[in-house]
Amino acid sequence: MAKRALIEQRPWLLASVAAATAFYFLSDNPVFEGTWGLAAKGASVGLLALYVLLRVPQGRHRADGLLLAAALALAAAGDVAIELDFLTGGAFFAAAHVVAVALYLRNRHKRPSPVQKLIGAALLVGTPLVSWLLSGAVEIAIYAAFLGAMAASAWMSHYPRYRVGSGAVLFVLSDWLIFSRMGALDLEPAPTLLIWPLYYAGQLMIATGIVQCLRGEQPVR
Repeated sequence: MAKRALIEQRPWLLASVAAATAFYFLSDNPVFEGTWGLAAKGASVGLLALYVLLRVPQGRHRADGLLLAAALALAAAGDVAIELDFLTGGAFFAAAHVVAVALYLRNRHKRPSPVQKLIGAALLVGTPLVSWLLSGAVEIAIYAAFLGAMAASAWMSHYPRYRVGSGAVLFVLSDWLIFSRMGALDLEPAPTLLIWPLYYAGQLMIATGIVQCLRGEQPVR
């Protein structure tokens, strides 16, 4: 019954999971390389953006839904662009982080705990610092400043931290594995195995966590 409900009520979410799974397991298949692989990669998060647009109801939360959908759409464009040009892909992701920060700042936690503040500060400062240490590249640290701002503001928002905040942290971990390939620290096979699952799981947790919150299916805390 749960599976049937998912198919009937959230087909785009199911399609997103299917596309992400196909990309992960078939990306090294010669038949799947090129256009088909790019399509599956872009559809994975792109369909999450469509899911958000269709699930967030009209009303006072619609603007937040549009910001979330825009952030996901920019990330999906980054997923495709980064396969063609690393800098262009990074620019799309930086833009996605800016939009996400705007969303989270609109929904700040009114009374964050000291621990929440500490973790938020650690994400803000630690994300670009660790990124620079892993990659040895200043331009990566600059991009990671946007990434850290996104993760910190997600953690400091009033959205549920075990979904949205943790999803943002998974996004950071995924990018750290990417950056590790640029430096002297060899973490293989972790990057090959975990970059995509961590990234997609993070985006999925963020999208579903915020949508449930905006629809009133889950209490804000």
